[in-house]
Amino acid sequence: MTPLVTVESLQKSFNTVKAVQDISFNINKGEIFGLLGPNGSGKTTTIRCLCTLTKPDSGEITVGGISVLKYPNIVRNFLGYVAQDIALDKILTGRELLELQASLYHLPRYDAEDRIKKLLTLLNLDEYSDRRIGDYSGGIRKRFDIAAGLLHKPSLVVLDEPTVGLDIESRLIVWEFLKQLKIAGTSILITSHYLEEIDSLADNLAIIDRGKVIAQGSPTQLKNHLGGNRVTLKIKEFSELKDVYKAQEVLQRLSFVEEIIINSSQGNSLNLIVKEEIDLFGKIEKTLKESNLSIFSLSQSRPSLDDVYLAATGKTLMDAELAAIGNRDLKKEKKQQMN
Repeated sequence: MTPLVTVESLQKSFNTVKAVQDISFNINKGEIFGLLGPNGSGKTTTIRCLCTLTKPDSGEITVGGISVLKYPNIVRNFLGYVAQDIALDKILTGRELLELQASLYHLPRYDAEDRIKKLLTLLNLDEYSDRRIGDYSGGIRKRFDIAAGLLHKPSLVVLDEPTVGLDIESRLIVWEFLKQLKIAGTSILITSHYLEEIDSLADNLAIIDRGKVIAQGSPTQLKNHLGGNRVTLKIKEFSELKDVYKAQEVLQRLSFVEEIIINSSQGNSLNLIVKEEIDLFGKIEKTLKESNLSIFSLSQSRPSLDDVYLAATGKTLMDAELAAIGNRDLKKEKKQQMN
């Protein structure tokens, strides 16, 4: 199958910051492809390069076999882009917004009216269409923003964090709509730092960390590749590293333990990859007790996308997200001090 989108060896820097470093992936026709990673990982820069809004330093991107760098005006006809930040005229009604957007796409009046009617119905927006946008909730504004990006029936819809800040009802409506778009044959690229969103929607995904792809495949493939079940335990609420290393040493001797990852950012917890075993918890507790170590917390689960991220980076996606927020706040504080 020839991919609809190819991204090869993409690189982009802003001054001394390498936002994207050698990113490559393909998107097939009629699939939902996810870019998963914390804020600051390079997701938005990648899709802005794809959508002709940012010029990469190097690499190649094609949509429908057409080079984004050489023929950006042609490529834009295939794209529908919905940015993370909502920018809608609060004076217009929802219907007026869509009519204005349709005119910018040069859609014939009859086609525009038919398309607007269908999108309002699919996104459950009929009752809001003749109210001013300034009176809408954030969830309703986001749904109108998505509708505006789909008026021209693009082959590829690019959505940057489409459900950030939405209530559960709005999020589920957007999810269901995206599934219907996929069934109708539209390809969708979605960026998110929500694990459950990508796990639920994506046929394939790339996990990005610090501008690099650290894992790629279907959610099932990536989770199955890790193998085994997951056991997460903490010796104490705030364990000292010497106790954690001691626990790692004695637990590694157990025949059913395949690998142990220390997650220092979560109170020095231990993440065990284990085979099926009778009385698994009992054997872990007995082994630690014999080494004068007690258990503060212990849980078991099947592999998740967060486990994939943890195995590749040594931290969870939530930890990376919090670190990105901390770094951003620190830079902001330094800038204020300089001024």
